[in-house]
Amino acid sequence: MTRYRIGVDVGGTFTDFLLMNEEGDAQVYKVLSTPADPSIAVIHGLSVMAEKRNADLGRFLGQVEIIVHGTTVTTNAVLTGNVAKTGLLTTRGFRDALQMRRGIREELYNNRYLPPRPIVPRYLRIPVEERIDFSGKEIRPLSVQDLEDGAAKFKENGVEAVAICFMHSYADGSHEEAAAERLRRLMPDAYLSVSSRVLPQVRFYNRVSTTVLNSAVGPILEKYIRSLTAKLEMHDFKGLLLIMQSNGGVTSPEVVTELASSTLLSGPAAAPVAGIAYTRLHGYGDFITVDMGGTSFDAALIKDSTPLVTTDGKVNRFALALPMMDVHTIGAGGGSIAWIDDSGLLRMGPKSAGARPGPVCYGLGGTEPTCSDANLLLGYLNADHFAGGKMTLDRPMAEKAILEKVAQPLGMPLPEAAYGMCHIMNINMASAIREISVQRGYDPREFLLVCAGGAGPIHAAMIASELEIPRILVPKESSIFCAAGMLLSDLKHDFGRTYHTIFSGKDMDVARFLSLIDDLQREGDRILALESIPVERRMFQYSLDLRYVRQYHEVNVPVTMEDLRTFNGESMKEAFHRQHDRLYGYSLREEGTEVELVNLRLTAIGVTDKPALKEEEYRGKNPNSCLKGTRPVFIPSQRDFGVVPVYDGDRMGFGHELQGPAIIEQTNTTIFVPPEYEVACDAYGSYLLRLV
Repeated sequence: MTRYRIGVDVGGTFTDFLLMNEEGDAQVYKVLSTPADPSIAVIHGLSVMAEKRNADLGRFLGQVEIIVHGTTVTTNAVLTGNVAKTGLLTTRGFRDALQMRRGIREELYNNRYLPPRPIVPRYLRIPVEERIDFSGKEIRPLSVQDLEDGAAKFKENGVEAVAICFMHSYADGSHEEAAAERLRRLMPDAYLSVSSRVLPQVRFYNRVSTTVLNSAVGPILEKYIRSLTAKLEMHDFKGLLLIMQSNGGVTSPEVVTELASSTLLSGPAAAPVAGIAYTRLHGYGDFITVDMGGTSFDAALIKDSTPLVTTDGKVNRFALALPMMDVHTIGAGGGSIAWIDDSGLLRMGPKSAGARPGPVCYGLGGTEPTCSDANLLLGYLNADHFAGGKMTLDRPMAEKAILEKVAQPLGMPLPEAAYGMCHIMNINMASAIREISVQRGYDPREFLLVCAGGAGPIHAAMIASELEIPRILVPKESSIFCAAGMLLSDLKHDFGRTYHTIFSGKDMDVARFLSLIDDLQREGDRILALESIPVERRMFQYSLDLRYVRQYHEVNVPVTMEDLRTFNGESMKEAFHRQHDRLYGYSLREEGTEVELVNLRLTAIGVTDKPALKEEEYRGKNPNSCLKGTRPVFIPSQRDFGVVPVYDGDRMGFGHELQGPAIIEQTNTTIFVPPEYEVACDAYGSYLLRLV
């Protein structure tokens, strides 16, 4: 009996599926997302797979070993404000820290700027008499009466989840643990988050914001996973369900519901994972992944096959300080809506038409002109063969929308208006790439551009031209790239502890330093054991957050176990100097400035079996057998339409080469090849575009 693995990526417009068998054969499926209940689209997509095999859903799921699921349930809850009713217990005198934030205006020159409304209103932020200092010493004991009064108020107001965040609990979490234990007795049905478990590190606002986010989305994720699991079990699924996290790893439902906030930015995190697997086949370690779907555009930079990681995330302007893939997201997708601002300038996005009603050309009731409507008019999309022929696009309706809402108001011809929409999208996406490359000291021209997403390959070469990137890789599975990345991900958990001291100074307690490292590793072992990962499949990566004395922000520096165990302070400080110099162009090595240690970090990895990418047979260089015909397509470099050959991408394969201009149509995406690019198909069915 054939066994399958399935990656499921729920997006704002489409839900993507990648089905792989034991031999590495892969099949791609897409269904429209159902934002009100994403599990409906998940089950629908699985049913489509079963129908393709002439089997009922139960029989098909009986052959599925693993489903890896990337969900936007928590993200959507925060973006829409539909989170669980949440209360906060915090140290007396600090209840307003959640509202005061960092005390810095996000938009200095916006006189109408308003900070976001806190997730927890003031009347549900309950002050508790207690205090522990930065060293872990108790200053004031925990008030049991305040806890009981707070619980009574929470119950009176229908609170579903509670966040507990006391001052300096990273140094000693005993007060938080005692508060949680009492609250479990007083509110047994409430979801609890304790900051000394969620984020036991300095910076109070980061810690309280992250803990509140965790509580606010915890019940929602629990309910969703319970619903999805019940539906899968109803159809006889007995395999393993794993959930994608923001750090680029997967975890079990039992573990992720305790740290629900780890899924808040999980959707885009799988693309860098997939990128590493695909680029390794071509010997590239430095690349930029971009994923353009129906709603958003995600960009990430990978150096030496290692994704950049950040602890400075934001979700709807709320701080999220858990380690996560450093993915820059903007509102730019196929459904991005065109609009004219007060000064008469054409804008694109960030508002999207989404799955329903979608672009005007979908014929589902959309009235606002979108990027996809412009691409249809420019000839990049095939009106009669969209989504492999499953949809027919309405060109006259798209023309009418762009004419009435863009071309006529701006006084320009229809083709010029459509190209203007497309060009602005390309500039916006190129700017997003500059933010993660040029602004961080990297030259994008030295990187490979890995382009994914259903809408991405149309724009890939145009974005690359804006940035002078000479090489592009469009993977065969580009339209469901994140779903592919999920199947290639390991189990992954991040742990950190604050230990603030002069690094390698005379007052540093090396024994305590090593003890904290051991504590982190024991915690990593515990979680991986819960997930049934054998010892031989466990890996641990270590790093330190270091900074120069009197600096505010730290630099994360990877270190080896050997350096830690032998406490090779000079080696670790030298690694910090090099990292600081690379990031900021200077170091204070020669000045002899002291280095501070702020946090210790550990990443626990459970190595999973990964499906192998299957090589194709060589088909020769000439792709003429795949030629479908020609059609007029807008050529940006010529600022005019030209007759362009159209190839069937589903029939193209290893060895095929062609010179642009060309259109390559696959079932779930379209690749536009400008005249200045040539294309070669590799052994895995991916397309390599090279500037000539």
